[in-house]
Amino acid sequence: MREAAQFLADGLHSGPAVALRDSHSIIDCEACGFKHALPLPDAAAMERAYRENYYAQEKPNFLSHAGEDQEWFALSQTDKLEMLERLLPTDRRRLLDIGCGPGFFLATAMKRGWQAHGIEPSRQAAAHARALGARVTEGFFGLETAASLGRFDAIALTNMLEHVPDPIGILRQAYDLLDSGGAICVGVPNDFSPLQLAARAASGAADWWVAPPHHLNYFDFASLGALLTRLGFVIAERSTSFPMEAFVMMGENYIGDPALGRACHNKRKRFDLAFEAAGLGQSRRAFYRALADAGLGREAVIVAVKP
Repeated sequence: MREAAQFLADGLHSGPAVALRDSHSIIDCEACGFKHALPLPDAAAMERAYRENYYAQEKPNFLSHAGEDQEWFALSQTDKLEMLERLLPTDRRRLLDIGCGPGFFLATAMKRGWQAHGIEPSRQAAAHARALGARVTEGFFGLETAASLGRFDAIALTNMLEHVPDPIGILRQAYDLLDSGGAICVGVPNDFSPLQLAARAASGAADWWVAPPHHLNYFDFASLGALLTRLGFVIAERSTSFPMEAFVMMGENYIGDPALGRACHNKRKRFDLAFEAAGLGQSRRAFYRALADAGLGREAVIVAVKP
């Protein structure tokens, strides 16, 4: 359902409804500056679910697939670290990965000489990260845990802000943990993008990327960049990843078909790895920067600096 009617809740969040899913409305919130679900979940219940159930029940294949995909994931992990490294002197390598998941990004960072620390609510994912040799605090990132983590030169948040009830609060706390001149790298799904809307029209499918209560927030380059700027960061660089929606537009409708979705995912892996095999990693990075400049691509990745 897409309508211009105003949706009001708690007297705080208001804006046009852009989608409905089950008992949730997705509104383009005028107060927050980005699209998000209403009602927002109880934080304590959400923490219990992520701590014990998310990887075991909601994403039972994630850890095994992440291991299989790490050669490909390492490309984007390295890209993000290089963007941060370009902004920092060589003696500033204290990194916090908020929502570090199974720890592969931390492992890649440590191989490059970073002093890397992760925080992760999932018991299963935190254990996997520790098995890779990473230092991990198990728990949600928030006011209580942030105070115990220390100071950092760089902070990464990848596929994390879409899950939390208060992404603005998370970014404010991250800002406070950065020393002056420090950098942040934020990656979120690039949702309600032109390619998603074209794929929706081509397939006749509903808004498959709308998935509350696990995905609560729906950013794009414009809304994420505006939020970071509003919180005091200075935008330095943008990037993205291969637009999975392109497969749907070309007739490979993987929506609701996990096997076909995995096959399409393997094609995008081969696309990226072919650049590397040909010694054309710079061309791959330039390709994704150009997509990001146009607001396209599966992810919105923004690197910004704390003045």
